[in-house]
Amino acid sequence: MAFQNLGTVPNKTVLDRYMRLELPEDKCQAMYVWVDGSGENLRSKTRTLNFIPKAPEELPIWNFDGSSTAQAEGSNSDVYLHPVALYRDPFRLGNNKLVLCETYKHDKTPTETNRRRKCVEVMTKAAAEHPWFGMEQEYTLLDIDNHPLGWPKNGYPGPQGPYYCGVGARKVYGRDVVEAHYRACLYTGINISGTNAEVMPAQWEFQVGPCEGITMGDDLWMARYLLHRVAEDFGVVVSLDPKPIPGDWNGAGMHTNFSTDAMRKPNGILAIETAIEKLGKVHAAHIRAYDPHGGKDNERRLTGLHETSSIHDFSAGVANRGASIRIPRGVAEEKTGYLEDRRPSSNADPYVVSERLVRTICLDES
Repeated sequence: MAFQNLGTVPNKTVLDRYMRLELPEDKCQAMYVWVDGSGENLRSKTRTLNFIPKAPEELPIWNFDGSSTAQAEGSNSDVYLHPVALYRDPFRLGNNKLVLCETYKHDKTPTETNRRRKCVEVMTKAAAEHPWFGMEQEYTLLDIDNHPLGWPKNGYPGPQGPYYCGVGARKVYGRDVVEAHYRACLYTGINISGTNAEVMPAQWEFQVGPCEGITMGDDLWMARYLLHRVAEDFGVVVSLDPKPIPGDWNGAGMHTNFSTDAMRKPNGILAIETAIEKLGKVHAAHIRAYDPHGGKDNERRLTGLHETSSIHDFSAGVANRGASIRIPRGVAEEKTGYLEDRRPSSNADPYVVSERLVRTICLDES
């Protein structure tokens, strides 16, 4: 049988027989990846190239049926894929590629969920300030039945406490998925910087960065794609819901670390304090930008409990994980470094989050 007992998880030994077949030297498979009409989910499809691309500009523009991804009407369904970032393919190996794409309508304008285009414009305007980002992507692993991985089917695990950065079969669930994803990211060239088990069991986090400008959004979106693909191989589901389990359980965020050249220089704490003052004046605008539904998702998470601030109030503090903005203890002591915006939800668009931060802090837009 080609399938094991675990639902529909295929026997990878059978697949490997075909994946080991050598391709002609002048051909490669290019997997085009894009954000669909939900603004949260990713889609992909593959084409054969008769050359080995070295840069996204070398790749052809492609198209797809936008009426099947909530990005076009059936009567005018062609949506165009413009390659913007190129990565090594950790699944097919060899010279095969993953291609991150922007999406454009039939009239050559960006689709509603192509948030990258505006982000590029903003990053270009602020290039002289060299904005750096580091995003901490939290997520939850679920069984195919959408029950948290490793949790009792008719109850709950023990209270939070032993699971954060834990070790042991009763404390962590899904480590194989995490390790496979980590290696896949490193292989592709994504600037992944770490990973750890989170406070709620079956919840994990990986960090991407530091990345400058548009690279932050590119690498984070492709890292999400890899996470879903790796989890698919293991027969488990990845949830980016910011509050997957109601009650006394931590939610999931995408804490965003940010700095400019001025913040990283000696006595950069002054620039950090100025940035926090600017952020406090436009708190509501940032909340609207920090989840795909204008703040509705974050209402369930930003309650003032479980290491979060209240969605209604802006706050800042040194080493305070209950604040909107946290200044790390080391930054406060050395008076140089970065700030951490703890408000973005786990399902936020990294292009929107990074763009909003640069607009407020670097371009003084209210």
